[in-house]
Amino acid sequence: MKILADILSATIVFTVPLLLVALSGMFSERSGVVNIALEGIMVVGALFSCLFLRALDAAGWGATHPQTGVLLAILVAGATGALFSLLLAFASIHLKADQTIGGTALNMLAPALAITVTWAIQGQGQTTILIPTWVRITQANFGIEVKDTFLQNLVFKSLYLTTLLAALFLVVTIIVLYKTIFGLRLRSCGEHPQAADSVGVNVYRMPYAGVFISGFLGGIGGMAYTVAAGSGFQSSVAGYGFLALAVMIFGNWKPLNILGASLFFALFKIIGSYSGSIPFLPDFSNVKSSEYIYLMLPYIVTMIVLVLTSKKSRAPKAEGIPYDKGQR
Repeated sequence: MKILADILSATIVFTVPLLLVALSGMFSERSGVVNIALEGIMVVGALFSCLFLRALDAAGWGATHPQTGVLLAILVAGATGALFSLLLAFASIHLKADQTIGGTALNMLAPALAITVTWAIQGQGQTTILIPTWVRITQANFGIEVKDTFLQNLVFKSLYLTTLLAALFLVVTIIVLYKTIFGLRLRSCGEHPQAADSVGVNVYRMPYAGVFISGFLGGIGGMAYTVAAGSGFQSSVAGYGFLALAVMIFGNWKPLNILGASLFFALFKIIGSYSGSIPFLPDFSNVKSSEYIYLMLPYIVTMIVLVLTSKKSRAPKAEGIPYDKGQR
């Protein structure tokens, strides 16, 4: 039962960054801007949030107000991710630059920026920013004591504020996207900007808003990944930004579908990590470098799923096409 609780707990923890970043990409693409810079946005959000957590820990304030410190770090991650994403928005909307090239450039810039900043603060060769232990939510935060071992491992072994906020962001996303005028205008810019412009929607401001929200959620997703990984920030998010793009496509740009896809991919990642502890999985010990077989599982599944579902996926019609008022 312990291994089951550990697998379920870890699956939830790794679902959170996938969910946040896939929702991030959805907001951008629903507004008409292709955002493949999710990986870079995650790196920037993780970098500055971890630096902020480290500063709080050094000041001694984080240990006395742990979850307030984590909440402030989440805001830092979101703000820096949003500011970084505005580079893509400016290039794509105002300069009408190729959005794929712009996103690729930001993905290349972010790790270099992270290494430079980390070396400047910690010294050359020091690329890891350790995360304080007080970021995790414990039973003491709720003033309770859970004696059931299964429930303890499932809920409190890897419970973070980012997990609770991800659930809140999912609900807010559904409401904003489908129940508000803002959401209708955002979706109209991604489907038919000419029609949106003809009824008075600002087809330049709405994509900016979509990319800004995308950056905010992506930055928080970067922090959520770093917290989930547990080893500190190492100038990378291990390709999770690209995996989140696959989740977004598999989820057909719809929030609830994206939640299901995030759980699906996170489960396969955790199965790969816990493969040695799951008795019914085949043993490849006689194969050279067999430890990597199950670690490849989530990425292999990603490719297979995309091949099987890509024809049925329906992207926003106007995504990736810079709006031209003269075009009809």
